[in-house]
Amino acid sequence: MKQISISGVKRTEVGKRATKALRREGLIPCNLYGQQKNENGEAVAMAFAISEKDAQKLIYTPHIYLVDINIDGEDHKAVLRESQFHPVKDNILHIDFLEVHAERPIVIGVPIQTQGLAEGVRAGGRLMTLIRKINVRALYQDIPEKLQIDVTELKLGKSIKVGDLSYDKLELVTPKDVIVVSVKMTRAAMSQASEAADAEPEEAEA
Repeated sequence: MKQISISGVKRTEVGKRATKALRREGLIPCNLYGQQKNENGEAVAMAFAISEKDAQKLIYTPHIYLVDINIDGEDHKAVLRESQFHPVKDNILHIDFLEVHAERPIVIGVPIQTQGLAEGVRAGGRLMTLIRKINVRALYQDIPEKLQIDVTELKLGKSIKVGDLSYDKLELVTPKDVIVVSVKMTRAAMSQASEAADAEPEEAEA
């Protein structure tokens, strides 16, 4: 994973009025969830805030990051867990982070990247990417920036599912029957197939 460093300040007030005041100052309220839990078994979160500029660097990107967060002088390693947006303005309202440790696996969505020119595309089909990320479970230091998928031998009308893929040190937790990429039959490909079928009797007669 790529790595990025940001800084934050702890929040002492967490109500609606306090979070609105933070946003007016150009800050985004955040929570950092660690391994600690309360008596009800619920994860205990540290409330803090980061600058809107830092938040945008994390959110508006195709990359996944290992985030080094310095909160009032304390260093934490984390990954982005969830982000919330305004339903109309689409600006960032809130971010949740999950603290990570070298010996404890995490689950995170990793972007996919296709490699090669599919056989079905050469035959006139269109490569369709059905999902952008695959959820994996692994130690954070073993998680790649992207999952490479070779589509060179993918034929017309065929697809690659999560269950067809495997990667060293990664457990894929997205359901195995989820289609990742497929080659869709286009009108051009159908026309080529029809012309080839029509030509076969003539060749046989010759």
